[in-house]
Amino acid sequence: MKDVYTFDELNDHHDYAREHVVNGQRLHGGFDAGGNYIPPRTRSRAEALANWQRKLEAAGGSLFEADASLLTGPRMPNSEQQRLLLANGLTRPFWNGLTITGKIEARGRVLAEMQFPDLQQLVVEDISRMALGHLNKGLLVAHGIDEGGEPDKGIGGHDVMWFVARDLVIPPGTHPDVQPPESISRPEAGKRWMPEIAQPYEMFLSFLMNLLMIEFRAEIGFASTQQVLRAPELFTDHRAAAEDAAEIIERIRTDETIHVWGLRLVLGELRQLHVRTVDGGTMPAAPLIDRFWAGLVSWAVHEQPVLAAQTAYPALREQILDSGRGDALLDDFCKLADAGALPA
Repeated sequence: MKDVYTFDELNDHHDYAREHVVNGQRLHGGFDAGGNYIPPRTRSRAEALANWQRKLEAAGGSLFEADASLLTGPRMPNSEQQRLLLANGLTRPFWNGLTITGKIEARGRVLAEMQFPDLQQLVVEDISRMALGHLNKGLLVAHGIDEGGEPDKGIGGHDVMWFVARDLVIPPGTHPDVQPPESISRPEAGKRWMPEIAQPYEMFLSFLMNLLMIEFRAEIGFASTQQVLRAPELFTDHRAAAEDAAEIIERIRTDETIHVWGLRLVLGELRQLHVRTVDGGTMPAAPLIDRFWAGLVSWAVHEQPVLAAQTAYPALREQILDSGRGDALLDDFCKLADAGALPA
């Protein structure tokens, strides 16, 4: 079973029967002869992940646990609130959401542009035939280009796909530009969660686990956006375009599957191994990974959604009150709020 792959193999494409083009914009991926969408850079990457997963399971390990329990917490606005706003002509919150998502996706290109620490210097066992040993040999580059595309070639990744979907349903120039928060990861504020290992490695492992959490929980927003786009009572003058936009997001969701798979595999491999500690000793990696993940879950599932929802509410309230529908629409909006989403 093959378990060593080159950079080019981890970044090669299938032979597409048709390129992925929407509204004149070349997007990544393509289609087979039957019209089925095929994600980019998966010709050998999917095979590699499958082989490494089989090796991990044969050794008694498993993919790192990340399940539906992570897909909880309030959203502001949620799908029902968004549909209410759009039905009343308030398109700015939806436009803002699509724009911010696209810009956050664009940041993911850093995965293709940075050189990360070599985990072989941290891990006691040989990782050259594992996914762990291929992070800096093509896996992270493939992930990053998926997110931020290849602008030098005119090929859009997830960033441009979100903008294309947005522009299909809300004409460009309708609203002023908007910027995402500086970071959507947990603010560590200098806290050491894994002081047993050197800080550069802790930062890298923290990055990988935050990335997994972001990728996994993004599924909530993706599904919610598709529900809005596919609502028959909305975008009635361009329903076909709204359906096309929802399909673009479905392709993004398809692409993200391999990202979540790869991150769960890497962390699953690491939990089976030992790491070198700053005091010159070694220890199992699992307690370090599990400790950090438990804290991250507490923040991402319980703390951050409430904070984000309550922070978003004042601006939404102002837009609703300025819409001409006033208190009545705001009252209906608040009745649809998720538990904990409204400030006390």
